[in-house]
Amino acid sequence: MTSIFSQIWAVVAMNIRSLPRRLWMSLAAVFAVTVVVAVLLSFLSMARGFSQTLEGAGSESTAIITRSGSRSELNSSMSNETVKILSTAPGIARDANDNPIYSAELYVIVDGIKRTSKTEANIPMRGISPVGFDLRENVEIIEGRLFTTGRNEIIVGAGVLREFEGFEIGKELRFGNTEWTVVGVFSTGGSAFESELWTDARTVQTQFRRGSSYQTMRVLLETPGDVSGMVELVENDPRLNLDVETEAAFFAEQGEALSYIVIVGWVISFLMALGALAGALNTMYTSVSSRAAEIATLRALGFSNTSAFVGTLVESVLLSLIGGAIGAFLSYIFMDGISTSTLGASFTQVVFTFSLTSDLFINGVWLALIIGVVGGFFPAWQAARLPVMVAFRQGN
Repeated sequence: MTSIFSQIWAVVAMNIRSLPRRLWMSLAAVFAVTVVVAVLLSFLSMARGFSQTLEGAGSESTAIITRSGSRSELNSSMSNETVKILSTAPGIARDANDNPIYSAELYVIVDGIKRTSKTEANIPMRGISPVGFDLRENVEIIEGRLFTTGRNEIIVGAGVLREFEGFEIGKELRFGNTEWTVVGVFSTGGSAFESELWTDARTVQTQFRRGSSYQTMRVLLETPGDVSGMVELVENDPRLNLDVETEAAFFAEQGEALSYIVIVGWVISFLMALGALAGALNTMYTSVSSRAAEIATLRALGFSNTSAFVGTLVESVLLSLIGGAIGAFLSYIFMDGISTSTLGASFTQVVFTFSLTSDLFINGVWLALIIGVVGGFFPAWQAARLPVMVAFRQGN
């Protein structure tokens, strides 16, 4: 057994020493794998960053109620009467004065100018009650102050400030026929709420002519994850045509809207991998052909077919893994932590950050490994089956 390992190591060492003779072809193979892995990780990090942003917005301690069948808050609506009925549902947490803890909210779309492209994009402006802050985790005013109830004042999510122009504190903004003043910047720990503008719900009702209506209702649950009391109330009251679910479940569904990015990333990477695979095969066949005399000499000295096979395969895998490592490194340097925005389920911009996690790197390594193994298998098989006399003639 020791002899076999020694033979394999000798063949691997020989292959590595001969790399300068086919340097450009080897570099081309490495480059092809680098590009494939970098593209795959770019797509996966985008999807992971978007998913983490939405997951950070959802909580099991909070329930969200929308009109039945609404795919987003934008398409939902409910009357003030409905809000009052829902506030009596069992399972809602209460404050020290025995009042139910809930926030009836409005969700409207306003325009913003992207810093990068200088184009207009939809931004969500949320009308929120003071209690709404208590229903969201990690909310913090990081600059300026909170808006004043009844005034045309807004606070801006840190993501909006980062990605869009003209939302600095003190700026006067016109939405429709109304002037609004930016008085503060808030953070929610990087969740999707940072992609929004917040203001007083009743002011939104007045300025956007919404009467006394709302679109969604958030409630603090007495028991995290338990919405059974509200569900039972909705099912037994014919006046209510609503969906009740935890905020975590709601945003998980919203995240599925971008799941196609993962599929697209794998499809594109697979097609590119076929090209990289062709390059790897060409490189390794050339490698075997250029070393035919050396392989024949080793075989004549008693080296086994297995050593020729494994040694050649290791060379292919090594080149692919080098390409994969370079692709992963470049993705990390240029993509990880990059902030951008894309359309969410409500046709508004969601600001998120590309996130390259360890499991995504593992995906990239596996892809590089597959290219190396498949690309090296058939040339390695040829090296192992090459007759000694034929190999000598090819080498000469």
